[in-house]
Amino acid sequence: MKRSVAEYRTLVFDCDGVVLNSNHVKTNAFYKATLPYGEEAANAFVKYHTENGGVSRYKKFAHFLDAIAPDVEGPRLDELLERYAAEVVDGLLTCDVAEGLGDLRKQTSDSRWLIVSGGDQDELRLVFEKRGLASLFDGGIFGSPTPKKDILDRELANGNIQQPALFIGDSKYDYESAQHAGLDFVFLSGWSEVDSWQSWVIENNLSEFASVKALQGVL
Repeated sequence: MKRSVAEYRTLVFDCDGVVLNSNHVKTNAFYKATLPYGEEAANAFVKYHTENGGVSRYKKFAHFLDAIAPDVEGPRLDELLERYAAEVVDGLLTCDVAEGLGDLRKQTSDSRWLIVSGGDQDELRLVFEKRGLASLFDGGIFGSPTPKKDILDRELANGNIQQPALFIGDSKYDYESAQHAGLDFVFLSGWSEVDSWQSWVIENNLSEFASVKALQGVL
């Protein structure tokens, strides 16, 4: 992060682990969806999921079927997606929202806000509308099946993301996506599932804060 938060024209937020405390919701849903393949396969998938935070469910389940349980009988891709979605929605509607989000919106009133998530786009828009959060994100709420990097490329090309822009994320893939698009990046650690994030932050010389509320200290 190269400037104070209020100096950015665009703030791009990941959803899970940043705006919503929902990483655990999705981890549990991935486990339950793949449990018909056995505990060993489900646990291996959870490990893959936590090591690849921010990647869409479509790619993750495709990897599960191709690489983790290629020769095992069980639900196929469409059914896995349905099982997962049924587990996730209730959790997204009830999990904690980042403290201070509304205050930060007021304090960055000249900035455009977007959600760019690995979560399903239609699901995200429904949840944000029901939770009264959609109006905060005047630049739009975007998600899978379009990958994050493609969303960022598209929104930069159409002028919706104006530089200087900051990506606020909690995963290594968020950082990779920000680098790909030429956005500054800040890592939020409080709800992240990145193992040994402290050493990763130091190795990559990243700005790190515990939460959205903590970002208010660098306005």
